[in-house]
Amino acid sequence: MDLRKLKKLIDLVQESGIAELEITEGEEKVRINRVGSGVAGGVVMSQAPTMIHPDYISQPLAHSHTPAPAPASVPAPPPVSEGTPVKSPMVGTFYRAPSPGAAAFIEVGQTVTVGQTLCIIEAMKLMNEIESDVAGVVTKILVESGQPVEYGEPLFLVSPN
Repeated sequence: MDLRKLKKLIDLVQESGIAELEITEGEEKVRINRVGSGVAGGVVMSQAPTMIHPDYISQPLAHSHTPAPAPASVPAPPPVSEGTPVKSPMVGTFYRAPSPGAAAFIEVGQTVTVGQTLCIIEAMKLMNEIESDVAGVVTKILVESGQPVEYGEPLFLVSPN
């Protein structure tokens, strides 16, 4: 199942208010749970029997009916004031460069175009290049390389040219 479908399913769970959604497509099986504050809590694929939680603690999939532990409180993202935010399209680990020791994709003050690669987010052992959806000058990088990010979390601020 591709990441766009997973994102749409997560959005559906968040918007509808349902507690859990499970879909089977061929041999792939996806279960999305809402946890306390309305954050999509987990995605489970049949090939990888682990549950991914927003607090990034990987736990074996429990077959009992015990509720999952509530995630620790997450500090609010910094206020967005110096440009248009480029937000994370998924939960994962943020990387500024294509590999350790390589130059970063972008730096503060650099001009970016729509479709230009800004960073990589590792999600479920896949490296996903994140492209800019706005053109302008990067005014701020809000996340450190190697830091976990949430869906919708601002990564960069880009001001129009």
